[in-house]
Formats: sequence, C-alpha cells, structure tokens
Amino acid sequence: MNTNDSLTVKNNRAKKMMLWFGMISMSMTFAGLTSAYVVSSSRSDWIQQIELPFAFTLSTLLIIISSGSFYGGLKMIQSEKIKAAQGLLILTLGLAIGFIYFQLQGFSAIIELGYYFTGPESSITTSYLYVLVLLHLLHLTAGIIIVSNILFKTFRGKYLNGNTIGFELALTFWHFLDLLWVYLFLFVSFYG
Repeated sequence: MNTNDSLTVKNNRAKKMMLWFGMISMSMTFAGLTSAYVVSSSRSDWIQQIELPFAFTLSTLLIIISSGSFYGGLKMIQSEKIKAAQGLLILTLGLAIGFIYFQLQGFSAIIELGYYFTGPESSITTSYLYVLVLLHLLHLTAGIIIVSNILFKTFRGKYLNGNTIGFELALTFWHFLDLLWVYLFLFVSFYG
C-alpha cells in the first residue's frame, strides 16, 4: 500500500466517522423530543391519541421503497451500469417528493380534523407532532439535496473505478432518515 492509498483510506474513515457523529446527534435530538412527548403526555390538556391520516402511511411506504431504489443505484454504480444507476436515483428523488407530498396531505387532513400547530385551537400534543414531522422534513430536504448531488456526479463520471465513498455515505444517511421516519411514525401511531 502506498502513501496515497493510506491517505485515501484514512480520509474515507474520517468521512464515515463524521457522518456517524452527525447521525448520532440527530438521533439524540429526536430521542429528546420523543422523551418530552412522553413526559408531556401526563398533562391534563394532552390529547390521548391522534389518529394519523392514511397519507402518513403512504408516505412511510414511499420512503421505505426509496431506500431500496437508492441501494439499487449503488449496486448499479458498482457494476458500472451508469444509466441504470441514474434511473434509480431519479426514482429515489421521485419517491422522496412523493413522501413530502403525502406528508403535506397528512398535515392538511390533521388541520381538517381541527388540530392546529399554533393559535387558540392548537394543543401541546399537536405542537409536538408538527415539530417532530417538520424537523424530519428539514433533514429529508438535506437528503434530497444530497441525492441530487450524487445524481449530478454520476453524470460527471465521479463514481467510476470503485470511487464510491460519497455515494455510500449518502446512502447511509438516506437509510438513517428512513429509519428515523419509521420510528417517528410508529411512535406517534402507537404511543398514547
């Protein structure tokens, strides 16, 4: 192993470690918010169970499928099937946009049920729900930017010859976002 290979390996390890630190800190943020949700549920003005609209279930299915399409994109890049990888990345972006669409539909349905984020009709319960989901959407927006960047780099030939570290890091982050959403969805659906 020459010095350049050694530096590349060390650089890749450092990038992976930084990603893990970021994901752990995001996990701690959501753990804190869900803990506060649990503690606040003992309040007298707490709404015991909010039935999540079906749109949130659809968005959950889309985000899970997007993890598979993104993973397939990596496999295609590793097989040097660039066009197939690009197609799967475009599918991933489409699924992510579908996720956001159904999230917005879910929020609309919640508002139609009379649950508001702020104002006299709001409650602590709905405020927590909105914060959890909107914070996740903020992270997902970052994920969409990252997937778009990966797609752009495939057009420039960035991931040829086994140089897939950026793709792998993006995929890890995407899987993390998906797992985080599934956790939040199940937590809000079944806690109460």
